[in-house]
Amino acid sequence: MITTRQMQHVSIPRPSGSEATARAFYGELLGLEEVPVPQSIQHLDLVWFRLGNMELHLFAEAPINDPSGRHYCFVVDNLKEAWDRLVEAGYAPWDTIPIPGRPRFFCRDPFNNTIEFMTIEGNYLELEAQANGQNSEL
Repeated sequence: MITTRQMQHVSIPRPSGSEATARAFYGELLGLEEVPVPQSIQHLDLVWFRLGNMELHLFAEAPINDPSGRHYCFVVDNLKEAWDRLVEAGYAPWDTIPIPGRPRFFCRDPFNNTIEFMTIEGNYLELEAQANGQNSEL
């Protein structure tokens, strides 16, 4: 078995030439810290951001129509504030199926990537067990 310690980064596509839009959305609106791309791969048209001990890498790729459910999730301190800021910036977040203890919504970035925004208020397994009248020791 491979011992996996953590997820280090997620890579997502963006159109070539959209660096300023990526910086505006991920850096200015969402508050992620931009980090330098290693010199050895700077020619690959990348923009990197750091969030805690994770990184988000945006690479240039021609847009495709992709109805996939693939997404990544940001845990935020204030879900309503995140929703409101996205709407004020011209984005269209949408609600989804609730998960106990994890209020959440989805929104698309400027490149049509789906992002989930969430707060974690409790252990969903314990909350589901309580709702079903079960005693859970999770």
